[in-house]
Order: sequence, then C-alpha cells, then structure tokens
Amino acid sequence: MWWARLLNNVVGFLGTASPIVGDYESIATAIVGSGGQSTITFNTIPSTYKHLQIRALTRGTYAASGLSILLNLNGTGTSGYRHHLYGNGSGTPSAYADGGAYGTIGGEPGSTVTSNVFGGLVLDILDYTNTNKTKVMRYFAGWDANGSGEILLGSANTAVTSALTSISLTTDGNFAQYSHFALYGIKG
Repeated sequence: MWWARLLNNVVGFLGTASPIVGDYESIATAIVGSGGQSTITFNTIPSTYKHLQIRALTRGTYAASGLSILLNLNGTGTSGYRHHLYGNGSGTPSAYADGGAYGTIGGEPGSTVTSNVFGGLVLDILDYTNTNKTKVMRYFAGWDANGSGEILLGSANTAVTSALTSISLTTDGNFAQYSHFALYGIKG
C-alpha cells in the first residue's frame, strides 16, 4: 500500500540519526483497565536523558471511526505549531499545518471500528530538559481495520521552554480497556 512505502521511506531517513537499541530505558508504563480511562499522565519524569519517547497502542470508547489523541506538557495549554501528513487509504493524502494548537499528536480507532483494532503511536520529544528553546516533537500514528484506517506523520513545536516533568495524554471519550502506554528515556 502507498502508506507502507511512505512509512518505510521516512523510517529509513530517520534511521540514519536514530539512537541504537541500548540507548532506550523504560521509565514508566500504563495499561488501561476495565471501564476505560480519560487521561494517562506520566509525572516526575527524570531529567537524566537527552530525549523522551512514548509508544502506545490505543483505542477510544467514543462512537466514531477516527479519534484524536491530545497531548499536554507540564499542565500547560497547547500553543505552538504542528504539521502533519494524513492518509486514510481512500482519496488523496493531505498535508496540514496550523498555529496555536500542537496538542493533537495522533489518531486512534473509535468504538465503531472493528472490535479489537488498536492504533499505534510513536512520539519523540526532543531535548526535553533544554530550557533555552521550545520543545519539539515528531510522531507516527495509525491503525488498520482490514482496508480502512488512517496513518499520520507529523511534527510539532510548542511554546513550552521549561524542562518537562509531566506529560498527559487524553482522547475523545476515554481510552478503551487494554490501551497501553510506555514512556522511554533516550540517552544522549
């Protein structure tokens, strides 16, 4: 499929500057229990790494096909800029850029999508302790429901300059049971 070729090209490009496997250390994980959960928060993030990465497998409880995953850093608002490429397998892929709202960093299947389909998200937050510049992120997200679904490749620049100590993720409705989140520190 077109999106698989795009993702392979992007991963190949980014792979030239990516850390090696031993550079990743698990900081925290969260698994959503029965009944769902509206917010996942990672608090007390250590300042001993160069970058952070969040990996997630998610599904939303809201009755829609595609839902947004929203990000909040240090409990602040969502001012900044984001850019992303989006495709859903039908029609022309789209590009999007806006100012004032970096908060949407991925997509996930909603409750009307085939049962047990979860979306994947990989989010890198670069130089998260550097107080001399704003926080920059890049992300890959997507899901497939046997021919339907979506893929998202994006980046964001935030207005946050303080070192990150807290990251929260929310969605439309709740994250469904068995959604899984993992926060990693990447050595510099």
